[in-house]
Amino acid sequence: MIKLRKNMGNKDKNLYRLDELTDYKVASNYSDVRGWKIVDADNRTIGKIDNLWVNKDMQRVVYLDVKVDKVLIDDSRNEVHDAIAHDNGREFIYKEGDSHLIIPIGSVNINKDTKIVMANSISYETFRKTGRYDIQHNFDRNYERSVLKSYYPDEVQATFDSNDDDFYNRREFDGH
Repeated sequence: MIKLRKNMGNKDKNLYRLDELTDYKVASNYSDVRGWKIVDADNRTIGKIDNLWVNKDMQRVVYLDVKVDKVLIDDSRNEVHDAIAHDNGREFIYKEGDSHLIIPIGSVNINKDTKIVMANSISYETFRKTGRYDIQHNFDRNYERSVLKSYYPDEVQATFDSNDDDFYNRREFDGH
């Protein structure tokens, strides 16, 4: 878990990119992983951590915002072409600019020595198929739910549809 330290108040909304909050920063005893590489369990590069998504009520990071590696994007595009050729490509189509995805902080291990973040339980294939978003348009709760369903397809549906108070109170958001 990456804890935050608050300097002063700001109460407009609840989920923010850390770099938009002048009144918050990563607590001194936690690593600021922005700019670090993120890999899957097989050490395949997923991308670089571009930002941290903060839940202000909980005063902690809940998502890593990852700028997806060009190779993973190209792999996804190749699949789109294959899927379209077989007339089932709708679920794989990405718009231009959809180059970011979110990863719940509890889904990764942070190695301070190597400055690499590892997503142990999420495969490269899953990352390749997970919906991405354009940072100019951010994302909404429906996107969050679809990402969780992509990463954890065996979870009970109700846990993804829980109310706002409970949404971030589960293991996927319980960082180390």
